[in-house]
Amino acid sequence: MKKYRNIYVAATSQHIGKTTTTLGLISAFHEQGVNVGYCKPVGQQYVNIQNQKVDKDTILFADLLGFEIEPEIHSPIIFSRGTTEHLIENRHDLGLEPILLDAVKELNSRHELTIFEGTGHPGVGTIANLSNARVAKVLDAGVIMVVEGGIGRTIDMLHMSTALFREEGVPIIGVIVNKVWEDKADKIKHYLSLFMNDHDIPLLGILPYDKTLAYPLVRTVCAAIKGDVIKHEENLNNKVSNILGGSIIDLNEFKASEDMLLVASARLADRAISKVISFSSLMDLQDSPLSGIVITGSEALTDDSNNYIDRYKIPLIRTKLDTYGVTVKISRVEVKINRRTPWKVRRAIELVQQNVDLSTIIQIINK
Repeated sequence: MKKYRNIYVAATSQHIGKTTTTLGLISAFHEQGVNVGYCKPVGQQYVNIQNQKVDKDTILFADLLGFEIEPEIHSPIIFSRGTTEHLIENRHDLGLEPILLDAVKELNSRHELTIFEGTGHPGVGTIANLSNARVAKVLDAGVIMVVEGGIGRTIDMLHMSTALFREEGVPIIGVIVNKVWEDKADKIKHYLSLFMNDHDIPLLGILPYDKTLAYPLVRTVCAAIKGDVIKHEENLNNKVSNILGGSIIDLNEFKASEDMLLVASARLADRAISKVISFSSLMDLQDSPLSGIVITGSEALTDDSNNYIDRYKIPLIRTKLDTYGVTVKISRVEVKINRRTPWKVRRAIELVQQNVDLSTIIQIINK
């Protein structure tokens, strides 16, 4: 079985694109015929599977690659709530590195290449002597660093983040720049290439900003506003591409959007839904443009509104927040790719496959 140097996908901070990049790389290598495996060596957000903690991201990749999750191999270490305090009080050798070594040994026996997904920023895990850099060293993996699009700040964050890996003697395979606005792509590529050439760091690709990857689910919004689901809970996985304010609805919003979340006070909700019905008829829409409805207040809706909601099975949520509070909460929602967002999975794979130089990566990791 051919062997490649394993890859550790790290990022300068949270929510920069580790999962997006890992999805695309694994899919691209898989399509090239490489026997590729996945592991989240250190996780924080987890679910319980057969009484064992497993990082949430692992479930997504198990679906993608079709493997049965073995926690000790695919998600060997979990830092759950309270771990930090415990580690500070118990500063003796925790014996965690052998757990990682056992996992990588098994993965190496099964796969030509394993891609490890990092956690948070490079320093996460330092309290247990398992920063991202230390983990990559233990796993004998080269690092692909994901940075957010820009020039000055991007270079500063890249230099600071790679320093931890340089201290551990971990090789940097290259850099992928994520979330780059199309009108700035050429400029960013020019200046980052100059910097990286001077520092002998390959620029592996620039991923354009794609707003669809930032769309939350109605389910996510509901959790953020601590809402109560009144109707059609089965459709909480509808995506939200835009927020429609119940007090201000015009035809232009309908021409430009779909999958809209209507947010209205109970006092204005019937009028807003009536306007949605009217505009939908005017535009001859065959389906509702609404992916969900959030109502603030307790007043009952009219039969016409309820009939419309039931006809299109629109999730109806009530919250104790006012409309301004709802809007603020939604603006702070953290959006991640997961198994409930298949359109994001597909788009992430496309972005990496279309914009990352896989041949250069293969050349670098080819043992």
